[in-house]
Amino acid sequence: MTILVVGRLEPSLEKQLTAAHTPLRLPAEPERADFLQRHADAITVIVCGGRPGVDAALMEALPRLGAIVNFGAGVDAIDVTAARERGIVVSNTPDVLNDTVADTALGLIFDTLRGFAAADRYVRAGRWAADGPFPYTRDVTGSRIGILGLGRIGAAIATRLAGFDCAIAYHNRREIPGSPYRYAASPVELAASVDVLVVATAGGPDSAHLVDRDVLEALGPQGYLVNIARGSVVDQDALIELLHVGRLAGAGLDVYTGEPDVPAALRELDNVVLLPHMGSATARTRTAMATLAMRNLEEFLTSGQLVTPV
Repeated sequence: MTILVVGRLEPSLEKQLTAAHTPLRLPAEPERADFLQRHADAITVIVCGGRPGVDAALMEALPRLGAIVNFGAGVDAIDVTAARERGIVVSNTPDVLNDTVADTALGLIFDTLRGFAAADRYVRAGRWAADGPFPYTRDVTGSRIGILGLGRIGAAIATRLAGFDCAIAYHNRREIPGSPYRYAASPVELAASVDVLVVATAGGPDSAHLVDRDVLEALGPQGYLVNIARGSVVDQDALIELLHVGRLAGAGLDVYTGEPDVPAALRELDNVVLLPHMGSATARTRTAMATLAMRNLEEFLTSGQLVTPV
């Protein structure tokens, strides 16, 4: 079986993969067409490291493709529907990153409401001595927090926030029986009832612009948005506009539309905390993700099955 690497792999996964196999690597255009003509009939597994991802056209070009092993919990860079139609199985790396991403969300909540990064810039610029004390910020303890997507990561975020006496509400497609948290019937209803809206839902076409202008306006001029999910879930243009005119209090973002490009209109705002999509980026977690991806690969090569199928 021949393995094809698509996208840039995490170094820990690259090391494990090349130690055990000799994979091919999908080149960019214009070399891609010639590469596929020479190798398409041999390729049976793709190991995917994010963008550009695996679309229906690439699957169509690989007649023996049986599995796509994805590094990451999100599979929005893969056309999962097209894969299912072709009988191609897809895996991801869930659970091993839950705690690290939840920690990132908590850090963004604190930094966004308390303004720690902005205060650091204030001190470094000499403004404490020149302009006096840093302006008052907002408490996290006792805040009303809404979680959009109470899955594994959303639940880990909620558990952490409960320790700060936060009133937690959530919205999912369906209410979770026995959940200790208040259920909101829609994203708009959730946003209108909280101080902070944390986006923790899956990416992909089903959730595109789930946080639209109506949701952001419902959050209001005293509300904060925190997004550790995918940039596609939020209407970024509407977010920028409302931040600029003071109809949102602030935002903490780890993900964006069109990464790695972040609009200057976001970068120039001091009430916005910007991270470079680093939610799961610790050495321990990325190594665990790489190991799970390799387990999926080896299991498919051995048995045709996956350890963590999507």
